[in-house]
Amino acid sequence: MSDDTRMKPTQADAEAAVRTLIEWAGDDPAREGLLETPKRVAKAYRELFAGYEADPREYLERTFEEVGGYDELVILKDIRVVSFCEHHMLPFLGKAHVGYLPRNRVVGISKLARVVNGFARRLQIQEKLTAEIAEAIQDILDPKGVGVVLVSEHSCMTMRGVNTPGSRLTTSHLLGEVRDDPRTRQEFFELVRNSD
Repeated sequence: MSDDTRMKPTQADAEAAVRTLIEWAGDDPAREGLLETPKRVAKAYRELFAGYEADPREYLERTFEEVGGYDELVILKDIRVVSFCEHHMLPFLGKAHVGYLPRNRVVGISKLARVVNGFARRLQIQEKLTAEIAEAIQDILDPKGVGVVLVSEHSCMTMRGVNTPGSRLTTSHLLGEVRDDPRTRQEFFELVRNSD
């Protein structure tokens, strides 16, 4: 079957899969403490993977053109990121720092956080997430440039495998003047690095 014609699994299918995993792990899904677990896990996954239900790019479509001549960097820092590694389906948690150099319009700051969260609520790798956020802002807002930095801790490394708690992965994706103009690039990274 092609991806377009396959049937989406039902809530009952998801709950059955969780029961199977509980049994596979060595426990009894009929045990009192686990009876409602399949339903809870399916509900949690629906929330954690809500990024598949909407196009995060749509959050950027309402903009403001009355900017009073403002043409400097706009940066929103410390946006909480909760996403899942596509290799192990384990969470990676961190912060995103998003900036853009407006051309002639800006977007409400909450929309930047919504774009980050919309793309984050999918299975993926951090590098892809960083690029998707930057490219969406570039494509929709058409600014002079965009910069995105994402710093997170991956539980696929900290809870299992190499077991290195506290290690963090940093990725960045720069476009336009934020990438090409050395002064703008430096200013972006300095503003991201410095906290109030």
